[in-house]
Amino acid sequence: MKFGVVVFPGSNCDRDMQDSLQNDLNKEVVMLWHKDKDLSAFSTNDCIVLPGGFSYGDYLRCGAIARFSPMMQSVVDFANRGGKVLGVCNGFQILCESGLLPGVLLQNANQQFICKNVYIKGSDGQALKVPIAHGEGRFHADEATLDRLEQNNQVIFRYCSETGEIGDAYNPNGAIRHIAGIRNVNNNVFGMMPHPERATSAALNNLDGKKVFELLQIN
Repeated sequence: MKFGVVVFPGSNCDRDMQDSLQNDLNKEVVMLWHKDKDLSAFSTNDCIVLPGGFSYGDYLRCGAIARFSPMMQSVVDFANRGGKVLGVCNGFQILCESGLLPGVLLQNANQQFICKNVYIKGSDGQALKVPIAHGEGRFHADEATLDRLEQNNQVIFRYCSETGEIGDAYNPNGAIRHIAGIRNVNNNVFGMMPHPERATSAALNNLDGKKVFELLQIN
């Protein structure tokens, strides 16, 4: 699987993502500029990644301008053809703004930027330690949308304790139903606020990010 990492003005996790995929996961990585739109070198077996940061300075809303970039128009088409797309942090916000994923990311409940390690758990129930770094990471959607996400098993990660317990005490941003990440109904578009690319190196004493990529089956 080959990865394309989109670089927007304001991206600040693009090189972290490149380093993680290239050096820790031994994947081929191509950096993609936001003004370009050619994805002909990628097949639907590959994955396009929208990294974290502050695309276009977070003007209007986080991700609201990035969704109109030439590259994002190609990414939407790529996803609609079945190609895999992963959005992390700001990338998650862009996916929601572009309509590839439902819901919205709102300002953290404590109205502060949060940067720390948290625990999340996915389908296997294992608690994974992964960093977050965001000011607007509180996932929100209406009840009907949330119920559909639950019914279709589209919630891929929830915030939890070190032992996997779900509760308000372990939810860093007030996300509704403790949601840290979701996927689309076709299981090829994934969005999450935590940064798995910051937890794939033994030098950082944390390899839980590798397990995140494994759970998403984009490794």
